[in-house]
Amino acid sequence: MNIRIPPFLKKHSTIGIPAPSFGCTTEPYITRLGEAQKQFAAAGYTLKTGNCVYKSDGKGISTNPEDAAKELTDFYCSPETSALISAGGGELMCETAGFIDFDKIAKAPPKWFMGYSDNTNFIFPLVTKCRTAAIYGQNITGFGKPWEQSENDALALLEGTKMYVEGYDMFQLPEKGTEAKNENPLSKYVLTEKKVLKTFTPQSGTLKETKDSAEIQGILLGGCLDVLANLTGTKFDCMKEFNRDADKIIWILEACDLNPMDIRRSVWHLAQCGWFEKASGFIIGRPLAALGQTIMGVDQYNAVTDILSEFGVPVIADADIGHVSPSMPVIMGSAAHVTVCGNKIRIDMNGAF
Repeated sequence: MNIRIPPFLKKHSTIGIPAPSFGCTTEPYITRLGEAQKQFAAAGYTLKTGNCVYKSDGKGISTNPEDAAKELTDFYCSPETSALISAGGGELMCETAGFIDFDKIAKAPPKWFMGYSDNTNFIFPLVTKCRTAAIYGQNITGFGKPWEQSENDALALLEGTKMYVEGYDMFQLPEKGTEAKNENPLSKYVLTEKKVLKTFTPQSGTLKETKDSAEIQGILLGGCLDVLANLTGTKFDCMKEFNRDADKIIWILEACDLNPMDIRRSVWHLAQCGWFEKASGFIIGRPLAALGQTIMGVDQYNAVTDILSEFGVPVIADADIGHVSPSMPVIMGSAAHVTVCGNKIRIDMNGAF
């Protein structure tokens, strides 16, 4: 495959901050944006914020989708910015995506875009439609706190100084993180929970949890399952063409608002649409709303494994990806080698094909 890998960031360059989803108009995001500007200045970079970052007149996004899309397109194609980091996630960036000029972006020199959650509406078509790599990682307010390993990893990927990530030992419960940010917008992660990976391998037509190590190779692709299920069948669904050109795909999936039943329906939906026909393995992030939930016998694990067993490939669950912090940043569109042993996971990304 020919996927464009953007040039890595050089010191003293400018990072654009568009707001194709939510902006930064309430706390703790106002304070965190200011802190992120200080942190990046100390690291040798300048942040250039777009006008939409300071707007909140939109429904589920910063402002009306045409303006948000134009800002993103202009920032991406402008020679004044060397990379982009999204202001935030949100709810209805799908409407923004409808106005993004992907043809113009595909012809522009590639540059790194970083974001997660609702930003899947841009990252996924950027990879599959424009064939340009992007980083599924922190939004800008995620950098508005004392930097820990996940933030350092994200900047290292942007700079190209580190082309691998490893899982983290501990994670914070969502409610603990919310409480901490309410008390202090600049709080660090409240790491109280030990990360435990679950590895499922194909055995006799089903997926069984095992203590065995696992290795997966392929192109990293995916994002927020809430968004991906919504994109199927739209003009942003280029998976038939992408699968035609791909050899192996490592799917990275994580869920935000979906409960276990929603996750199961969404994974079934993507499978029925043929998205997974080139799957070499799946990395499933800890879900936000479904964490620890069981509904009529369906939990965050069998919601995925029962559906994916037909593909006969490994599934790694509860990985450090997504809405339950800290989260590993990953280069979507990059060739990768994933190794898993017990609770340790490492993703090597070389970008080449």
